[in-house]
Amino acid sequence: MDRRTLITSVPLTAGLAAIGAPLARAAAGSERPGRPDAEPSTTFATFAIEENASIVVPSVGDLWPSCWGDDDELYAANGDGRGFGPAPGPDVAINRITGTPEGGELTGTRLAVANEVAPVWTGPDFNRKPTGMACIDGVLYVAVQDLAKDSFDSAPAVTISRSTDHGRTWTWDTNGPMFAEGVFTTIMFLDYGKDYADAPDEFVYLYGIDNNWRQAQDVYLARVPRGRVQDRQRWQFFTGRRRSGQATWSPDLDARRPVLHDDTRSYREIFSEQGAHHLLPLAQGSVVYNKPLQRYFLTGWNAYQWTIYDAPTPWGPWGKSVKDFGATWTLDKHGGYTPTIPSKFISADGRQMWVQSNICGPCGAHPKGRYNFNLRRFAVTLTDPDPERNERNGSNLALLPDAVTVQRCLHVGDASVLFDQSTERSEDDWNNERKDASWWGYTWPRPLRVNELVYTTGDVFDTGGWFERDLRVQVRRRGVWRDIPRQQVSPTYPYSRAAGSRVSYTFRFRPAVTDGIRIIGRPGGERTFTSISELSACLR
Repeated sequence: MDRRTLITSVPLTAGLAAIGAPLARAAAGSERPGRPDAEPSTTFATFAIEENASIVVPSVGDLWPSCWGDDDELYAANGDGRGFGPAPGPDVAINRITGTPEGGELTGTRLAVANEVAPVWTGPDFNRKPTGMACIDGVLYVAVQDLAKDSFDSAPAVTISRSTDHGRTWTWDTNGPMFAEGVFTTIMFLDYGKDYADAPDEFVYLYGIDNNWRQAQDVYLARVPRGRVQDRQRWQFFTGRRRSGQATWSPDLDARRPVLHDDTRSYREIFSEQGAHHLLPLAQGSVVYNKPLQRYFLTGWNAYQWTIYDAPTPWGPWGKSVKDFGATWTLDKHGGYTPTIPSKFISADGRQMWVQSNICGPCGAHPKGRYNFNLRRFAVTLTDPDPERNERNGSNLALLPDAVTVQRCLHVGDASVLFDQSTERSEDDWNNERKDASWWGYTWPRPLRVNELVYTTGDVFDTGGWFERDLRVQVRRRGVWRDIPRQQVSPTYPYSRAAGSRVSYTFRFRPAVTDGIRIIGRPGGERTFTSISELSACLR
């Protein structure tokens, strides 16, 4: 994977907090009994997500929750589309997908649709949407909710269907939905690998969101014995975490407590009169266990961002990392809704994953061509605690093959502008948001010594492209960004449009041992953004 599309492991909120104060906090992953809040993740040294879907498989539909069957096939359920079958498209379809992203062509076969999979419980104003799948002991399960046709913002009921013939026929409790009245009605199975083989015990774990499939601030957790998934009386719900880190459970649905809470609002203020804003991060996605890394990943999203949560157990504590795709999307740079991470496509060392997500082209969203099964790379590295004794020779550490760029967001979507050793091209972080922080930098999978950072400005516009105040260098230690003491910059940065285009500003400081470095400050101009044409880091 190249470094074109990369994200920082420090989320937006942490970047905002950095204005005027260093970022110091307890490491995510320490025990916080009774606290389901997600904090900035300190798990990964580098964290990279492609800016676009690099693999697009001929198909039609969205959502695509999936599981890895005992026959080594990937099974996935799509909503509102023909899937891998002929038109017209049903509201739900089950598909079998053969192949791997690295192995060449991915192909699919549609197995069952609509009433063959699950009923609609709520009436003619609702249709079916798949929210989760599991492959367990040769049996397939799919969670299918009722979702309002007009607003797509009401999910009053959900059922779980079961297949013992690899997705061709399905059965469910015909007496009524498993959950109703909008409670626990967006269900995501915890994906424990091929045929659930990586599960540590005899339970199946399921995450649920109330009322709606998006714009949530709480996720709940349940468990049920293997083989009894459709027996509602055998379900237990997460009620908290002891100081030992062990979870507590109750059969009483009303006794449940959130396993994850995140009420962070992003894009609180935007410049256009219309557009999504004041957005929450939690929504239907997926939860997968990455066995090589011994880490759980839960995906959330909103109109502009993905939030990737990670934890050492199914019940946390959770850290989070945010990828911001900005407000203007193209085929080269776009996000998507319901990002899912299929366990089948996790590499042997756990560091390489693939994410599926969608853009509703049939609804009028742009760009077209991503309302299908598609994938993009997602790569992480863990921190090597041993620093590298890099030479004091002025070599550009940004050119190391495992360096990863970090930034607030990319307007064009080309992070290589930062390290292409040319100032001809320019990137910026315009995203239609009135924001308080802008940053550009690098991370590495091991600590390096650095004492100089050279920032070369990019294009300057009437509406922005410069820093307004508080421009400084920060380094990352143990996942936390901190200001460098006694730093000097030459020439003096003017904090106005006079900063100019293609002007280099050199920051010098005492040698620091760090696995990440960045410039950060308040963006200037009417539209609050900064630009860049090159960024180098070295030890002199």
